[in-house]
This record gives sequence, C-alpha cells and structure tokens, in this order.
Amino acid sequence: MMKTISLIQFGLGGVGRALVERVLAARDEFEWRYGLHVRYIALCDSRSAAIDLDGFSFTQLRRMLAAKEQGQSLEDLEFGYKRESLEDIVDIAGGEDVVVVDVTASDETTPALLLALERGYAVVLANKKPLAGSFETFRQLTQSGRLRYEATVGAGVPVIATLREAIIPSFDRVFRIEGCFSGTLGFLTTGLEEGRLFSELVREAQELGYTEPDPREDLGGMDVARKALILARTLGWPLELKHIPVESLFPADMSSGSVQAFLQALPRLDESYRQKVEAARTRGHTLRYVARLADGAATVGLREVPKESALGQLRGSDNLAAFHTEVYNQTPLVLQGRGAGVHGTAAGVLADIIALVR
Repeated sequence: MMKTISLIQFGLGGVGRALVERVLAARDEFEWRYGLHVRYIALCDSRSAAIDLDGFSFTQLRRMLAAKEQGQSLEDLEFGYKRESLEDIVDIAGGEDVVVVDVTASDETTPALLLALERGYAVVLANKKPLAGSFETFRQLTQSGRLRYEATVGAGVPVIATLREAIIPSFDRVFRIEGCFSGTLGFLTTGLEEGRLFSELVREAQELGYTEPDPREDLGGMDVARKALILARTLGWPLELKHIPVESLFPADMSSGSVQAFLQALPRLDESYRQKVEAARTRGHTLRYVARLADGAATVGLREVPKESALGQLRGSDNLAAFHTEVYNQTPLVLQGRGAGVHGTAAGVLADIIALVR
C-alpha cells in the first residue's frame, strides 16, 4: 500500500533548490523501493510562500525552481503569495504524515519548528541555528524523537547518525572528537599547505561558491562553532555557544567595512600564514581548522596536526570526524566525505526525511 508523505519546506536557496531536485529525481525510486509517494504541499522563501494541499505538480515545482534561480520571489508566481509567519504555514498545511524541512540559515524558524513538533509532525533540519540557540530550545526540539538533523554537521557525512545510532546506544565512552567541519576552511588550509597565498585562496573559494557572499562569515569560525555545539549537545553536554572559544582567521579590525574592502586588505595576512605553515612543517605538522570536543568542553580554531594523522591527510573541501572512544582507542573511527556544495547537504536532508517516515 502506498503511503503519501507531505513536505513543507522552509527555504529555497541553494540547498533548498537542490533538495527539490533530488525529491523530483527520486520519486519513482521511492515508490517502488519504500512504498512512499513524496509530494510538496508548501514551500517558503524569505518573504513569500506557495501552498497546494493536494501537492504541487512537477511543472509547478520546476517553475518555482526557475523563478528562484532568476532571483524572483514565490509571490511573483500566480500560485504564490506574500506570507506572514511560518507558524501560519504549519497551521494551513497540516495533516498526517507531514515533514517540515528547514533548509534556511535563520533562527526565526524555531517557533514554527516547535509548533510542528507539537502537532505531531516530523522535522528535518539542515539549519544549525535552531539547535545552536539555548540548550533548553535544543532539548525541546530533540526530545520528541521526531526530529533529525544529520545535515547540520558534516553535510552528507553521517556524523550525527554515528553518534546517535552507533556510539551512544552501544555505551561506548567518548574520550574526544576531533573534526574538520568546514569545506571552505578545509580548502583554505590544504591550499596553504601547497604553498598558495591566503588572499588568493579566499578569493578562489568565494568564486567557487564555497563561501558565503561575505567570506568573513566562514573565516570567523562561528559556523564551525555551531557544529561543535550541536555535537556536544548530542553527547548530552549542556553547553551554550558562549562557552566555546572560537579563533577567527582574520583580525578584529577587518570585521567591519565592505566585502570588497576586506578582500583588498587580505594580502596583508599572506606572510603571517606563510610563516605559520612553515613553522608547522618543521615539526612534521600541518595546519587545519579543527573543532575539538573533550572532557565536556569544546574549542574551535586553527591547529597544528601531525601530517600523517587523519586530519593531516585531509585534502580539499572534504569534512572529517575522528571519534576517539573506549572501543576505538587505538585507531579512531574516522568518517570522511564531501563537505562543500549544496548537493551533499541536500542528500543528507533527504536521507533524514526517508529515515523518519519509513
């Protein structure tokens, strides 16, 4: 018997559009493999929405994707409208077997997510900010068991699933977790190791779409700090974001001003990074931007790591997590995979959707 799954999606940026593409491509497969008919009944961008409780057609979804690619809003389409709150969307588009998907980068979605869980819906997150708010909010979001958030850490690499479904249930004591959780910063540090200039690497990462429009959002380290916080809270540590020391890759006096002014000032940092790379090399080490969790605490920053270690061998924009536990005490359990690009994140989100509804 076919089971119909209705999706409400917050966000139609790069990850959101990639997710819609994957759902469309997977429709036939999911029907014969899992007996699931997956349809969209509501989609929202930053200011508008489109709702069809009978499910949008393939053609309508394609039109929405095309409009967003061209910089339009959903309200520009005949079936879209200017929305008010996201809670209203949850209310209007309710029903059984509903999954609310948050692929925004906003903390304003939290009330709607809590309402969806209260209504008995499932929730899937790629958005880190709701889980990186207060610890009490994290607890409220996760206590129902109907929320999955694999794509918040490691994109499509199953870091959260390894903790929640393998390590924690097996009563394996975690001594520490070390990881590189930014494809952007991985690209930068491995480029530095190859002798390239820091300023040149930042510009290239921006051109490749690895960074946010303002690269300071990546280089400041807060995105990695949120991921470290989510991992720590998954372990049961009641940390707040303010408890995590975060090292920025640029000085405080470069934090204001335009993006263009920031990029023009970057060459002044080139020599400093060249010296750091050379100093690490003399000790048989290399530089990586590392999140480290141990003894109930987390830190985030640029670190020297042994070149022959798992972190030292990491290349390009891959993400990596190394779990040092009671079971994996001689050799860590290492997960590695694609860490940059919208499709890896969208794949993690889709896997979570199917895991919740099967």
